[in-house]
Amino acid sequence: MNALDLQIFLDDLLRLGVALLLGGLIGAERQLAGQSAGLRTHVMVAMGATVLTLVGLSVAGDQQVTRVVQGVASGIGFIGAGAILRARGDEKVKGLTTAASIWMSAAMGTAAGLGELPLAAAAGCAALFVLAVLRPASRWLAKRAAKQAMPAGERDSL
Repeated sequence: MNALDLQIFLDDLLRLGVALLLGGLIGAERQLAGQSAGLRTHVMVAMGATVLTLVGLSVAGDQQVTRVVQGVASGIGFIGAGAILRARGDEKVKGLTTAASIWMSAAMGTAAGLGELPLAAAAGCAALFVLAVLRPASRWLAKRAAKQAMPAGERDSL
């Protein structure tokens, strides 16, 4: 292995490490929230997207890597779909946020694979903000909507 190959390998390791870290942060938040897709799932998705992007860059170069990005973006939908559940007879759909976080992990991994480390990090911070900080606001809005849907007599008694 010559010096150039070693530098490329170290750069790839850095990109993979960033994907691991960002996917881990998102996955840890999901796991702490009690979701089925947690730490390991998000890390694997982020690293998988990074590896596919790196391979695409290596084999096809900058001009054709958009095909890899498109494949990752659409293919990850199958994993996300598995996180979405609708209980029989229940009108509520569950797992949409987890599916979106899986998709976001793939996007962060793709950005890391492309060497867009600041973008990947910014996306990770934004995702954590949405998942952790906006959770109380989301719950408040849901309670408010449920209260508005109640008949007036029941609402007044609350």
